Amino acid sequence: MLTISQVTKSFGGRTLFADASLQINPGDRIGLIGPNGAGKSTLFSLVLGDNSPDEGTVNLQRGRTVGFLPQESAPSGEETVLQLATSTSAAMTEAYATLRAFPSEDSAEHHEAIATFVEHDGYNLEAKAKRILAGLAFRETDFHVPARTMSGGWIMRAHLARLLVMEPDLLMLDEPTNHLDLETLGWFQSHLAAYSGALLVISHDRAFLNTICDCMVEIARQHLHRYRGNYDDYLIEKKARDEQYLAAYKNQQREIEHLQDFINRFRAKASKAAQAQERIKQLARIKRLPPPENAEATVKFRFPQPPRGGQRTMVLEHVRQAYGEHLVYEDLNLTIERGQRTVLVGPNGAGKSTLLKILAGLLPLAAGTRTEGHNVNVGYFAQHRTDTLDIRRTVLDEAMDGASGVSEQSVRTVLGSFLFRGDDVFKNVGILSGGEKSRLALVKLLLQPPNLLLLDEPTTHLDMASINALVGALAPYEGTLIFVSHDVHFIRSLATTVLHINAGRLTPYAGDYDYYLEKSGATTARGGLVASLHNHRPAEKAVVPADKPKLGLKELKQQRRAESEARKAAAAVLRQTETNQHKLEHRIITLEARQRELATILETAANDASAFPLHRELADLTEELELANEEWNNLSAQVGTVSVPAR
Repeated sequence: MLTISQVTKSFGGRTLFADASLQINPGDRIGLIGPNGAGKSTLFSLVLGDNSPDEGTVNLQRGRTVGFLPQESAPSGEETVLQLATSTSAAMTEAYATLRAFPSEDSAEHHEAIATFVEHDGYNLEAKAKRILAGLAFRETDFHVPARTMSGGWIMRAHLARLLVMEPDLLMLDEPTNHLDLETLGWFQSHLAAYSGALLVISHDRAFLNTICDCMVEIARQHLHRYRGNYDDYLIEKKARDEQYLAAYKNQQREIEHLQDFINRFRAKASKAAQAQERIKQLARIKRLPPPENAEATVKFRFPQPPRGGQRTMVLEHVRQAYGEHLVYEDLNLTIERGQRTVLVGPNGAGKSTLLKILAGLLPLAAGTRTEGHNVNVGYFAQHRTDTLDIRRTVLDEAMDGASGVSEQSVRTVLGSFLFRGDDVFKNVGILSGGEKSRLALVKLLLQPPNLLLLDEPTTHLDMASINALVGALAPYEGTLIFVSHDVHFIRSLATTVLHINAGRLTPYAGDYDYYLEKSGATTARGGLVASLHNHRPAEKAVVPADKPKLGLKELKQQRRAESEARKAAAAVLRQTETNQHKLEHRIITLEARQRELATILETAANDASAFPLHRELADLTEELELANEEWNNLSAQVGTVSVPAR
């Protein structure tokens, strides 16, 4: 389907690819990996035709479609979220633009746009787009909101929905999980599991790569190296390949040294001159292996530990927090104990970042109190923290500022682990990108850590080596850690407790992330959606009437048995409803694929009696698809109304 053949590409005197080749076949699910700057984005640009190779060819099979999701800043105009999600072709985009410009049904332009809309199966596209938008956590009220009025993350989700509706033969995704919360990530992984096209994905989320990929392509030594299996399989095979390569490199170096030694010793001797000349030719014929690349950087430096604080780190009592008319928390009560390592989970907009800001003391409370414990020093990491950097300093000087008792060499070691390598440390802070500033701010925080550390998505701008460096820095951290992250590997490496947030309600889980998944039935990081009360509504508080009579032991056992059976029955109904919905979604995808196939056949078929069965099948299929979409919507409504009694 896509062939990259003997490609060479250089930028500014640096060669990214030299005689690199890769074949992508229909159905391949490839993770593209390599350190920042290795050439992943350049490879994407070559495939998309935005760049041309210096040598070699990039050929896409004729008739194949490609969809691309950039890492950041996808465009949006006046179209609504739903219009953006259904703009799967230039014709559909133009039709929507015409309908906005000529809303009157009496105009010729309006009728022509409607005809285009119908020709491209716009009404079925809308139903499909609505299902996908709902899976990506858009509410129905968001569908008709202009996309440009939403945050950048939600615009990226709308563009992701457009690609999933479009279903290109090759779907190229650059860090697609950056703008997804954990629960939406679960749905996305489940959807990709059923995706029929080929996938080429850049991601630093190893759990995501483990879930969706059956092949890894690593950019290393200016070539594209293919590995079978997911990311964990790649690590095992890479270790074996690296050991073999190191052995081959050492053998070659010994051979070169032996030949050179012979040449140096006997070139001047007349009796050995002919043999020496033969050794010179032999040495020239050797195709020298490049030195093995250094292993991924890890932090060897032991970070300073914060001063010890009191046992009770922070207490929130009866806190009320709102943004204008939007109420986030009402009567919030929370106690943070020293040494907790807690991850905040929940859907986007649930209030995770708001809670971090409340704990950091950055938001004035509408009501309630925030009390810091004895000797507590709070550090908060988020994008705004980059505003505190001095843009006149170099990266090294800024990192050294405040890092008392830490040597320059140690600071440079840490900076190298966070992608500031070599002369990068002498760059002026003012010319750094937003991601680079974010990494520098993270380094400063780690070099002089507080005893209450609040982190909001700290891995967003880090590659895998730097994520491992951050884990290595935080693993021995002796303070209290509260963080938000969508990187499951990072969460599993650090969190010992979980706090689920939804609709202003906090549900604590006194165990790690896997314990939370087991107890809550939440969306798993391995893909596949598991029935979960948390996915639909906050838990109800049990209301006990004041005059309720006391029950005897026998009656109490009977009541508890009845309540347990009621919970099991309700949970079974919920599971079955969601299973039916999931099966129906796959049926709809199959029907839509056949519908497109029939439409393509009929475009070129002779308009005679031989085409009648195909027209008949298409009509029946369209009717079946409408009924299936209606049933799917009904099941969605049922899922939202099934009530599971509280324990």
